[in-house]
Amino acid sequence: MTQKVLHQECALRSCDGSLVAVARRRRLQECGVTLIELMVVIAIAAILGSLAAPAFNDLILKNRLSSMGSDFAVSAQLARSEAIKRNTTVTLCRSANGTSCAASGGWEQGWVLLDGATVIQKHDALAGGFLLSSTVSSIDFPSSGIRATGSAITLTLCRATPSVGNKRRVITIPLNGYPKQVEESSSVCA
Repeated sequence: MTQKVLHQECALRSCDGSLVAVARRRRLQECGVTLIELMVVIAIAAILGSLAAPAFNDLILKNRLSSMGSDFAVSAQLARSEAIKRNTTVTLCRSANGTSCAASGGWEQGWVLLDGATVIQKHDALAGGFLLSSTVSSIDFPSSGIRATGSAITLTLCRATPSVGNKRRVITIPLNGYPKQVEESSSVCA
């Protein structure tokens, strides 16, 4: 049977699945695909999917790090602006309970903005497996918004578990108080 006749026969199928008068006696299987053809298509789709999965995981990691880094940068910007607005020192510090500064642990446990003992903003812990590390446990923003002494403060955000990944975010808060984020490629998270 020629290809043209086969297509015409498949096109003559009515809504209920039966063939109209001329093609009624033709074999129905000529309009479909074979099991082998279907298996080949599924195998090709599986191969393409397995090639795309690692790139998709890297994209998800990159977006999560960007989002978490932005959360911290926004908190630092808020601390600076609140210090200027209130004309007092505002402290951004790591916090496990959301009401006071933590004496130990990392920034991944969460952080809080304080004006003395008054909570301005609190941020919950980061998603499991992510680390936000720094050598400082708190950052004070004076009423001018500009830190007069010291050096730039650097925090590193990365995924430690289940696998390290190949990206990390470095958040820097210079003396002027404006946080900056930079994406880096790294296979180390500490």
